Amino acid sequence: MRDLRKEFPVAKHHLYFDTASTGLLYESLMDWRNEHDLDFLLGGSTFRNGHKKLLDTVRKQVATFFGSKKENIALIPNFSFGFNALLEGVEKPKRVLLLENEYPSISWAVQSRDFEIAYAKLDENLEQNISAAFEKKTPDIFACSLVQYINGIKIDFEFLKQLKQKYPSTLLIADGTQYLGTEVFNFEESALDVLGASGYKWMLAGFGNGFLMVKEEVKNKIFPKTIGYNSAETMESSLEETLFIKHFEPGHQDTFNYGSLGFSLRFLTQIGKETIATHLEILCEKARQGFTKLNLLEDSVVLRKKHSTIFNIKGDEKLFQYLKANNIICSQRGNGIRLSFHFYNTEKEVGSLVALLQNYLSR
Repeated sequence: MRDLRKEFPVAKHHLYFDTASTGLLYESLMDWRNEHDLDFLLGGSTFRNGHKKLLDTVRKQVATFFGSKKENIALIPNFSFGFNALLEGVEKPKRVLLLENEYPSISWAVQSRDFEIAYAKLDENLEQNISAAFEKKTPDIFACSLVQYINGIKIDFEFLKQLKQKYPSTLLIADGTQYLGTEVFNFEESALDVLGASGYKWMLAGFGNGFLMVKEEVKNKIFPKTIGYNSAETMESSLEETLFIKHFEPGHQDTFNYGSLGFSLRFLTQIGKETIATHLEILCEKARQGFTKLNLLEDSVVLRKKHSTIFNIKGDEKLFQYLKANNIICSQRGNGIRLSFHFYNTEKEVGSLVALLQNYLSR
């Protein structure tokens, strides 16, 4: 793929393997943001005249990029807000299935409410574990991250389709924050009923933006209570006139942050979704082979057929400091060191990383 490194100052000066923590800000987006705020500076209240059009455009971009319906998309500040608002609309009691060691934005939100909760083990047999949990006691809701934030295990989408066919009444709700932007994905063709995501990682949209996508059937099963000005068309509208999806957009919407999301989706579209996906597949297979050869991956990753863009290698504080000293930006997560890749990374960089790890382990 074409060299885009000039857009990313951090990637020009570091080996940046930390997109799972934060996607990089890039110069084109910075230029758009500066222009946005200059318009606000010079326009004052008249700047608001274009808000509705801009936000509607962003919804269309999300719908086009991820294969959803514009009228079923809510723009939200982050996944956690949307998920909590969604759960508030679920009538109790309900049985919810979670994965062990799930991201806190999912597990805490469920655990803090009056649900009957069961757990499926997160290991190389993830899909079999979920099936067993469904057979033991079918949940009303199954909520999970599409990609696990610590070790990068990615759930099998074909399995989800089979699961939905067998248990059509169970709502499948997912967090796509660590996934969306890495592969070509179509929400309407997926088994998911609800998919939410924050935009600051693989979509490179910065903080304070995200979205929630729902299928039509969800509107008959969840009854959201969140509301405020902007949820209805006018101040004279009644509470009952509020559309389902607008319950997730109370109050004034931030055109700076949502506009950044729209800009980044255009940016990714120009690069090409298929181009990005192919590049990441090559990078991650190279990394997986290198890490496996060095015995740095847990069995739950090595034994699975497909993996994501996130890896957690065996390593302590000394190895982490060694990587930092060699100009590598990554994160400590769980019991190891998390490394993650995006399209601004190269095969040469992955090779350099594996070589550094080999040198460290052979000392």
